[in-house]
Amino acid sequence: MKIKDNVQKVEIPEGVSATVEGKELTIKGPKGEVKKTFIQPTIVFKVENNEIVFNIKKFTKVEKSLLGTYKAHIKNLAKGVTEGHEYVLKICSGHFPMNVSIKNNKFQVKNYLGEKIPRILQVNPDVEVKVDGDKVTITGINKETVSQTAASIEQLTRRSNFDRRVFQDGIYIVNKDGKEIK
Repeated sequence: MKIKDNVQKVEIPEGVSATVEGKELTIKGPKGEVKKTFIQPTIVFKVENNEIVFNIKKFTKVEKSLLGTYKAHIKNLAKGVTEGHEYVLKICSGHFPMNVSIKNNKFQVKNYLGEKIPRILQVNPDVEVKVDGDKVTITGINKETVSQTAASIEQLTRRSNFDRRVFQDGIYIVNKDGKEIK
């Protein structure tokens, strides 16, 4: 089923500017600049009067769902350049005292389960990682890189064949960007 309205608009928040070059959207704000490429050939967009105008060649279910995805991406980009994104992880070490540090964009976990060789993760330079006691805070302006870094840190201490209800050693995501996990 086709929908007749093939022009949709998304407002750009105050204090944020946007430019389009081909299929690449650049959002600039007080905290920095983020670029995102949208590759769907049936959706064309441009910036007019502080709005992003989407012109859809054929408005089917696929394009409608992609348009919602594009709107969510633009909202996340605008939030990132104005407020920033933050993930919080908790360090749980019940069996062995785990040492966590960050040096030269390398996240390092020493003495995890008594291991002699430290586990090391190269951190994206666009992301800021802070270790404070038993909490790890990850901040940045691009939600995709911040969330991927948090997931990679959580994955760094993942162990298979252990019951997580009993053996809880590791680093776990406690607070996603605006959503507290219980």
